[in-house]
Amino acid sequence: MEIRMNHYKANPEAYKAMLGLEQFIRNSGLDHELYEWIKLRASQINNCSFCIDMHAKDLLKMGVSMEKIMLLTAWHEAPHFTAKERAVLELTECATKLSEAGVPRGVYDRVREHFDEKQVVDLIMAINVINSWNRIGVSTGLFPGALN
Repeated sequence: MEIRMNHYKANPEAYKAMLGLEQFIRNSGLDHELYEWIKLRASQINNCSFCIDMHAKDLLKMGVSMEKIMLLTAWHEAPHFTAKERAVLELTECATKLSEAGVPRGVYDRVREHFDEKQVVDLIMAINVINSWNRIGVSTGLFPGALN
């Protein structure tokens, strides 16, 4: 496999803008492990192998079990995820696949059981950021190890 382009080098200003959004999320107060779950689930949906590899490894470094990471694609049927994580994963799926059904009211209500309005906006921004990274990664042909 060969990368199509190194987007970091091709357009440093675009990369800098993305890093600004990433920094916004990191400073928002959103739990870092929860953010990694958002990143990994959206990356799975978007088939971004580079990001799947990165965020699965990041969760492992945080002490999350391999079993839980492996069960993410079947989180609906796995008892390993808390109600809060489930609400976030459901929002992540709906917001990532907007054209399918949007974000139904029930999903929003389940998220609001755990988060205030500011935090919901932070979650939506986090989902937006990883979806943008995924689109960059897939469009430029990134794959695990491509930038080493």
